[in-house]
Amino acid sequence: MSEVFDFSDVGKFCPGGFLPNPKDSSLFLPLGNHVDVYFLPRKRSRISAPFVVSGEPKQQPSIDVLPDECLFEVFRRLPGGQERSACACVSKRWLMLVSSIARDEICTSKTTQFAEPEIRSSPVEAHDSAKPKEKSDDINGIKSEDEECQENDSHGYLSRCLEGKKATDVRLAAIAVGTASRGGLGKLSIRGSASTRGLTNLGLKAISRGCPSLRVLSLWNLLSIGDEGLCEIASRSRFLEKLDLCHCPAITDKGLIAFAMNCPNLMSVTVESCSNIGNESLKALGRYCPNLRCVTVKNCPLVGDQGIAGLFSSAGHILEKANLQALNISDVSLAVIGHYGSAMTDLSLVGLQNVNERGFWVMGKGQGLQKLKSLSLTACPGVSDLGLEAVGKGCPDLKLFALRKCPHVSDSGVVSFTKAVGSLESLKLEECHRITQCGFFGILGSCGGKLKALAIENCLGIRDLDFVFPVTSFCHSLRSLSIRNCPGFGDSCLGMLARFCSKLTHVDISGLQGISDAGILPLVQSSEAGLVKVNLSGSAKLTDNVVTAIAKLHGETLELLNLDGCQYITDLSMIAIARNCSVLRELDVSQCGITDSGIAVLASAEQLSLQIFSLAGCSLVSDKSLPFLVLLGKTLVGLNIQHCRGISCGTVDLLVDQLWGCDLLS
Repeated sequence: MSEVFDFSDVGKFCPGGFLPNPKDSSLFLPLGNHVDVYFLPRKRSRISAPFVVSGEPKQQPSIDVLPDECLFEVFRRLPGGQERSACACVSKRWLMLVSSIARDEICTSKTTQFAEPEIRSSPVEAHDSAKPKEKSDDINGIKSEDEECQENDSHGYLSRCLEGKKATDVRLAAIAVGTASRGGLGKLSIRGSASTRGLTNLGLKAISRGCPSLRVLSLWNLLSIGDEGLCEIASRSRFLEKLDLCHCPAITDKGLIAFAMNCPNLMSVTVESCSNIGNESLKALGRYCPNLRCVTVKNCPLVGDQGIAGLFSSAGHILEKANLQALNISDVSLAVIGHYGSAMTDLSLVGLQNVNERGFWVMGKGQGLQKLKSLSLTACPGVSDLGLEAVGKGCPDLKLFALRKCPHVSDSGVVSFTKAVGSLESLKLEECHRITQCGFFGILGSCGGKLKALAIENCLGIRDLDFVFPVTSFCHSLRSLSIRNCPGFGDSCLGMLARFCSKLTHVDISGLQGISDAGILPLVQSSEAGLVKVNLSGSAKLTDNVVTAIAKLHGETLELLNLDGCQYITDLSMIAIARNCSVLRELDVSQCGITDSGIAVLASAEQLSLQIFSLAGCSLVSDKSLPFLVLLGKTLVGLNIQHCRGISCGTVDLLVDQLWGCDLLS
């Protein structure tokens, strides 16, 4: 029987089994003559220690086992911002904990030096304490001067911008921790997108705790941001000066009112496409913001007359700029603006569909816009000749005026307006189709000799009529003239214009298919001050005669020349430019008839120092121009050779290699 149990490897029996001695056969019941009992060998135990009931591995001691409350107390007692930043890099959990520490919750040396527990000294420490102490940065628990300045000198010098998927709570927490000891965060811009899902109010709370120096906050297209996060920032960012909220539907009046009540330095507020912000917010801004200077409200359906009236009646004496666009306001709001806007210098009204002629008339009669310098009216169907004249009389100090997409304004209205203002320096008319040739020249004759810039764009009512306008006064003050995409403007109008304006320096006559050399040459020849910028793009009938005249008469002052689309311009123009234009910096001859010879002439001009050169669509230019383009490239910062079919890919590659300091479009 003993042979059955006699194994050479007795260690196969695990200690602590159910038998004290496996070989003791007396413990078994008697067995029959033909019965054999065999026990399968068992594996040796790998653990020599006493038997352990629990199967869980023994965990090593770690600081991570501490609850968040304990870690919070540890982190807020760290000596400086760099130490807290280092801890925030350990894990996401530590980052979020460090970012939850507000500036006033950080324990400084003065608040903790008497609260530190007594430390028992060991023999080694006692021996070390007997030695003279070396000079250190921390003496008696007080921080060094450099560290304390670094900790407290947070003036908001840093700027951060998050866009799209990068806008998350974790990134905001990292920004809050990282910028705290590096000058402080002054400007934060978050531009979300349809895929932005990782940003919530938690991220804004981190910014509020770690960035009290914030001065500019811009939130765009954030669907998940609500009042909770904004209220946190408003309660701690008392230095905030500028707030932009755009496409944030979850933000209501509560969030904006919090900024109005807690941020006394607020100077500029922009609210665009926020469907839950209404009148109460604007009332609070006017009531609680003593430094408010600029307000922009666009496409907010809950904003009405009560909000605008409350804002201007309370803050009209300090508001300097206002932009109201696509709002459900009526004549009442314009009447309040005209009466209370005594400090207003810049006013823009866009898409006010419910404002009638009476509203603009009352705004002008209110006599409150005496300091207004700039006025822009766009897509307001209620603007008429009568209302426009009243506005002109009510704004005697107006300098800049822009009128766009107002179909009811005619020649009589704009001429009466310019006469009433008397101090107008810049006038722009766009898509006002009732303005004709009489109105155009009437403006020049009634501007009072102060108009410096006139721009007419997409006005289809102007026709090139053959008549002589009575010249009662010349507009010698006009320096800049822009006539764009007015198909009825022709040579006859340009000829009369040359008689009125002899001091032009900036001429932009683009998109006028009907003009020719006969119209442009008198204007070029009449300019006594010297043309500086000339844009003739899209004037397909012009020839080399115009360019030669411009180069000879104004080559010493000409800095920009745009001939894009002038198909009859050839190498002769390049020769005139190379010989006469010594200060030309930008030349555009796209889709013109120049060849490799013309580029060679330009490259040989020693006095020419072009910075921007465009050859886009010049089909006659080939690979032979490579050495000449390289020569020009010594001064170029921009070269456009797009759609030049004669230039091969190999030549483009060579240009890229040799013109490494030039932006090349190919």
